[in-house]
This record gives sequence, structure tokens and C-alpha cells, in this order.
Amino acid sequence: QVQLVESGGGLVKPGGSLRLSCVVSGTTFSIYTMGWYRQAPGKQRELVADIRNGGSTNYVDSVKGRFTISRDNAKNTVYLQMSSLKPEDTAVYYCNARYYITFWGQGTQVTVSS
Repeated sequence: QVQLVESGGGLVKPGGSLRLSCVVSGTTFSIYTMGWYRQAPGKQRELVADIRNGGSTNYVDSVKGRFTISRDNAKNTVYLQMSSLKPEDTAVYYCNARYYITFWGQGTQVTVSS
């Protein structure tokens, strides 16, 4: 059974930082493109960043220069380092693993507020 378990969300003030982690079990982690998506209330889920099995990365324009995605294949883990957080970054963040099939985590809440 494939499981994706996110952690690291929480409440942070504008300008602050958080690091999200997603641990994958039950499958061969290294073959997947791993992504972080987010969904704010009343909005569609959007791709924030992804990282291919070879290490190349892709970011939505709104987070470029502030967020960094990385992966540790030895730990079956993908990370999202978020800095200079803004209130508009508030959302539920979901971990995603895709190959010929797609898996999702349960989501972790990130709230940016003073």
C-alpha cells in the first residue's frame, strides 16, 4: 500500500519560513516525479513545485525565489523549503507522486498570518 505522509505545516507570520516534508512508503520512490500542490479556500488546487527523478525542478511563478523543492531518495522524502512567506501562501499543501500512476498525501495546513 502506497502512502504519502506530509508534515511541517503550521501557523507562521508573514516573512517567516517553514519546511514541509513528505515521506513515501510502499513503492519505489526514486522513479517518481514528486510535487507539492496547494489549495486555498474557494480556489482550485495548483502545482507549486515539482522535481523529477533526475533532479530537475519546476516552480509556479508566484513562489520562484522563495520556495525550494528537494528530494532525498535514500530517505524516500521530498521537501519544500518555504521562505518569505506571504498571506497568499495560505493553503492546504499536498504531496504528489506521479509516474504512470498518481498518488496523493492527505495534506498539511499552512497559514500565514500576523
